[in-house]
Amino acid sequence: MTLEEYKKKRNFEKTNEPGGKKKNSEGKIYCIQKHNASHLHYDLRLEFEGVLKSWAIPKMPSKQKGTKRLAIETEDHPIEYANFEGVISEGNYGAGKVEIWDKGTYDLIEKDDKKIVVHIKGKKLTGEYVLLNSKLNGKKENWLFFRTK
Repeated sequence: MTLEEYKKKRNFEKTNEPGGKKKNSEGKIYCIQKHNASHLHYDLRLEFEGVLKSWAIPKMPSKQKGTKRLAIETEDHPIEYANFEGVISEGNYGAGKVEIWDKGTYDLIEKDDKKIVVHIKGKKLTGEYVLLNSKLNGKKENWLFFRTK
């Protein structure tokens, strides 16, 4: 997934979403945005290599150890998106209300194609969390997101 995919899906003359000019930030950004689009979900974003890697989580992320949530990998988002709140108007990709649900930083513990382990330092979520590529239903974009410590 690349930032180009993000740009292809949006008409920046009709949406107030950031276009993606900033390439890097002060550190490892973590945020979760509550997105009330066609279905309420939570968008997990972790900064890697100048973009926000993104996953849509259909249910509220759990603070409880071991409670797994499906996390569907989506297109990369620009760094500025971590601060985005607002309403994406009807007729645009992702139409609906976006608000920051949690925000902070993270420390990377482990990362490969099948597993990402991070220590999240947010206001709501804190601790060690894992994204595990599950290939659920044969789809490589299906991950599991859960707290381990």
